[in-house]
Amino acid sequence: MDPVERLYLDAMMEDPAVPAHSLRPQLLAGARARRRPAAPTAAWAEPYAGRVAAMDALLASAVDDDWSRVIVEGWTLQELVAHLAAKDGLLAASVGAPVLGPPIGAPDSMSRTSDVQAYERARSPEQTRRDWRAQADALCRHLADLPPTTPALLDGMEVAVRDHILGRCLETWVHTADAARTAEVRLPDPIAEHIRPTADLCARLLPWTMLFAGLDGAGRTLHLTLTGDGGGEWRLPLGVEDSGPGAPDAHITADVVTFCFLLGGRGDPADFPAELEGDLSLARDVLTSAPAFSGP
Repeated sequence: MDPVERLYLDAMMEDPAVPAHSLRPQLLAGARARRRPAAPTAAWAEPYAGRVAAMDALLASAVDDDWSRVIVEGWTLQELVAHLAAKDGLLAASVGAPVLGPPIGAPDSMSRTSDVQAYERARSPEQTRRDWRAQADALCRHLADLPPTTPALLDGMEVAVRDHILGRCLETWVHTADAARTAEVRLPDPIAEHIRPTADLCARLLPWTMLFAGLDGAGRTLHLTLTGDGGGEWRLPLGVEDSGPGAPDAHITADVVTFCFLLGGRGDPADFPAELEGDLSLARDVLTSAPAFSGP
């Protein structure tokens, strides 16, 4: 089976803890019947397209009570979906893709989120779902003909669009997990081919998260080992201006999915499950600063 097909076919799995009398299995069955595949896009954007398909499959199972339930940041599910649409729209605007919803005012994520949430509150949850999916699909289709190194600006950070879309993948993945946890639905992890580039982005961000957190990693090197499907090994210079890695000063071994979620703001760095070797203080600094870029 095609990996993306497997992703959305298996996007929802019944939680064995759900009582036998629950209607959840029937709701999930109905959602599977209404699922839509990931939008066609460039190979380097497929991890994002896959997470959009998984989130959409989850939303297909939502009933009225689900949409009004608070998920994260004090936002209901409808407001959370509007937030995802807001940030996707800002990235779309940066690369010349169609932008849906209200006209863009202030170009920062939180202002745009407020505007889109206000716009979507006057609409039904299903309309919000369709708006978000249409925005995501429009972005995916535009990226199909765009070089991955095309500069893109989001929240003041101008980097290659390939990295920004992996950031959108991670946030969509994290918020899908947030919504699934509230709905008592288990989701499978992304396929390994989608986890690996997302984990690579997370690894490459570590020098920047340290800098943003006020920690100086210049001249130091980390050996990072991420276990599980999609994992791997990285030797990373921890100074943003370092010319390259040296001999490792510290070694961190952790599960790849748990590590990605730490960068996504899920998990406490103080008790993050990892094996640390070498300079333990440096390793702990890396983990403490890892969520520095995470936000709503």
